[in-house]
Amino acid sequence: QVQLVESGGGLVQAGGSLRLSCAASGRTFNAMGWFRQAPGKEREFVAAIGWTAPSTLYADSVKGRFTISRDHAKNTAYLQMNSLKPEDTAVYLCTAALGRIAQRSGDYDYWGQGTQVTVSS
Repeated sequence: QVQLVESGGGLVQAGGSLRLSCAASGRTFNAMGWFRQAPGKEREFVAAIGWTAPSTLYADSVKGRFTISRDHAKNTAYLQMNSLKPEDTAVYLCTAALGRIAQRSGDYDYWGQGTQVTVSS
């Protein structure tokens, strides 16, 4: 059974940092990524990383502030978030794809339950 388990969310002041983790079990994937969803808003792409090739994608809103990485041995993806802003407040969802790295949510096959990130001003 495939599972994606996120951790690392919390409350932080603007300008602070958090690191999210997503531990995958049950199989390996070609890509893993992060999306986020704020109340009343649509789910939006944040970042993604290829599992076999060292490729990454970022939303313009997080470029230069967030870094996605992976640990093959642990089958885990990470999202290091620096210089956090109140507009980064959302539930962050880990996702994994059997296909190639992508920015559309429909290209991902498995989803975690999400972890709340709240940035206070």
